[in-house]
Amino acid sequence: MTTPSDHDIVLALGEDLPVGLWVARAPNGELVYANRTFVEIMGTVARQDVRVGGYAEPYGIYTRDGALYPEDRMPFVRALIERRVIVADDLTIHRRDGKRVDIRAVARPIGEPITHVIIAFFDVSREVEAERARAESEQRLRRAQRLEAIGTLAGGIAHDFNNLIFGIKMIAAELAATETDPKRREAMELIDDITERSATLTRSLLGFARRGKHRAMPVSVNDVVTAMSELLIRTLAGVELTFELEASDRGTVVGDQSQIEQVIMNLVLNARDAVQASGRVVVRTSDLGSPSDPDPARFVVLEIKDDGPGIPAAIRDRVFEPYFTTKTTGPERGTGMGLATVFGIAESHGGSVEIDAGLGGRGTTMRVVLPAASRPTVVKSRPTVADLPKGTGMILVVDDDQMVRKVVSSSLGVLGYETVEATSGAEAVEIYRQRHDEIRAVVLDMVMPGMTGRATYLALRDIDPGVAVLLMSGHTHNEHVQEILDLGVRNFVSKPYSIGTLAKAIAEIVQ
Repeated sequence: MTTPSDHDIVLALGEDLPVGLWVARAPNGELVYANRTFVEIMGTVARQDVRVGGYAEPYGIYTRDGALYPEDRMPFVRALIERRVIVADDLTIHRRDGKRVDIRAVARPIGEPITHVIIAFFDVSREVEAERARAESEQRLRRAQRLEAIGTLAGGIAHDFNNLIFGIKMIAAELAATETDPKRREAMELIDDITERSATLTRSLLGFARRGKHRAMPVSVNDVVTAMSELLIRTLAGVELTFELEASDRGTVVGDQSQIEQVIMNLVLNARDAVQASGRVVVRTSDLGSPSDPDPARFVVLEIKDDGPGIPAAIRDRVFEPYFTTKTTGPERGTGMGLATVFGIAESHGGSVEIDAGLGGRGTTMRVVLPAASRPTVVKSRPTVADLPKGTGMILVVDDDQMVRKVVSSSLGVLGYETVEATSGAEAVEIYRQRHDEIRAVVLDMVMPGMTGRATYLALRDIDPGVAVLLMSGHTHNEHVQEILDLGVRNFVSKPYSIGTLAKAIAEIVQ
């Protein structure tokens, strides 16, 4: 049996082939030959001092997910052990110049017994990048579908849960209206506060699921942080979390509460990932004045500070780009949309986002600056039923939930109105057809089985184009609500609402 010499092997190779060629002796891996394309791909000269068991670090050979490539899986080693042609599609070269090159390596053993191994290296970076892009696109689609499913679930939870706490809220308010014992009245007002906190949790769920639209209304950043504090503490289990709410006038801005909640959650999650299993995160609010303005609180500042390793200067300008992430591996792999979402929300609210690097490169402060409300929100004392606008006449209450119908009718009775109830859209249309001359307004639920709130309103409008309708729903003001409002519905309230909200909304549409 003839054994090929080193010289014979070298003569069989083409120096200028567009494929990287590397040849080594078996079994120890002493270098015999490497062509120019191999050097170009690897970004370094062929190493004479490298042997089996020590290829990965000198040549910068990593797996696709960024781990140092296992020596026992190297193509040279596998070709020797399996005694056949080996194809390895999972190598990425981390070159010294910072470039990443994705490689397909084909290793072929030579001779019997094996005397050499020839490995051909193909640069498949474009192919891998295209596959990554396709995989990321599919992942974004799955993520969007998952968020849509969460949103649908959240909507169902909001509708049913809000109906329950709505009933409790309205009954407590009605009982408090006639209660003379101060302690019992205080207890009923506490029930009202508890139901309002429950409603806040539901609104948070809808906000995280990205349901609803941007609504411009006074929002206290301090109050939002306080309401989220328990959730944030649970989310950052093991991390020291501190709240420093120093903004004056409760840090009131004009914006969308669910989107501000999303900003806080995204930044806190980002800080948690930075400090890992231990560390410290501070959530702070403060004021920022304008040198040319005598008002010292022209802006409200929200800061999320961590004592993690910090953001490298080289990528600091890119962190707000959509789909840019440094968390590319492991269970906490990032989507690259967290800070992009924060940036978009801040911009849409007329504000900005800044990064403040800590001393010595450690720690990061993400600072969101939002315009303060021109007039601080005044916290008024709780109104009594005697303070609420009253009325007379017949109101048609339409809801498939018996409890909701009863509490709305009862509250309207306290406000001076008479009521007639309908359990469905079809029944409401029939009642209105017969009695529309005496019905001053309709309180209509948006989500009902069979004939929906939208279909019911259109049927009522066919009977009387000027029908006064107050739409109510367990959902927040989203695109579906706006669609019905655009058709001519006079007003909208989101359950659970107070008897004061009901009184004001009904008074507005019956005038």
